[in-house]
Amino acid sequence: MQRLIGQLGELTLATLRDMGKMLTFLAYALYTVVRRPGRPVHILKQLHFIGAKSLFVICLTAAFTGMVLGLQGYYTLAKFGSEGMLGSAVALSLIRELGPVLTAFMVTGRAGSAITAEIGIMKITEQIDALKTMALEPFKYLVSPKIIAAVIAVPLLCGVFDVVGIFGGYVVGVKLLGVNPGTYFYEMEKSVVAKDVLSGFVKSVSFGLIISWVCCYKGYYAGHGAEGVSRATTAAVVMSSVLVLIWDYFLTSVLL
Repeated sequence: MQRLIGQLGELTLATLRDMGKMLTFLAYALYTVVRRPGRPVHILKQLHFIGAKSLFVICLTAAFTGMVLGLQGYYTLAKFGSEGMLGSAVALSLIRELGPVLTAFMVTGRAGSAITAEIGIMKITEQIDALKTMALEPFKYLVSPKIIAAVIAVPLLCGVFDVVGIFGGYVVGVKLLGVNPGTYFYEMEKSVVAKDVLSGFVKSVSFGLIISWVCCYKGYYAGHGAEGVSRATTAAVVMSSVLVLIWDYFLTSVLL
């Protein structure tokens, strides 16, 4: 029993130590973003990698998400004779919840894992140590551009996700199931207010920060060898996804 309590205490202390290390990393990263954000060309390069190269998977996911929402929403609303509210159901679901969360998941899987692997490989091949030796700030070249790009790109991708998803719901609800197109857009316009759009925007900005923070941190402190990089990449994707869901619940409870 005493051994079990000791192991539990060691695990708790290790967890608290890791949390403090992550928060220190975030604080210094934000300080670097404000004071030494890096050259614009580095930020544009990361914007292209995180944003433009994620556009296809975002559009594909959004289209089928909107189509599924249109299909399921229609048959659910039909039980109550409220098929005309389909536009509101699809738009609010996408703008407030599914758009920001699924965009964050797709960016984490496509760009976040690559960011962790890139920094992790630089870590184990001592390229980061070489930057320090040459009196160059690694955060300025490796972390700050990625955080800035993610905070900018994720809300833009979320906006694309919402538009494509609403169109996907329109295709299924109006073209296939016969909902009146005027009713679809009228109810949507009447139900969606500025607070809903602001809620989705705040979530997507914070998700961009979470993804870039966790993925850069895991790569920066990756273990030695290929196994260390692979473990860091897996941990970054899992932790980012979990933190996105936890933070989504918190923001939803605050922004309602």
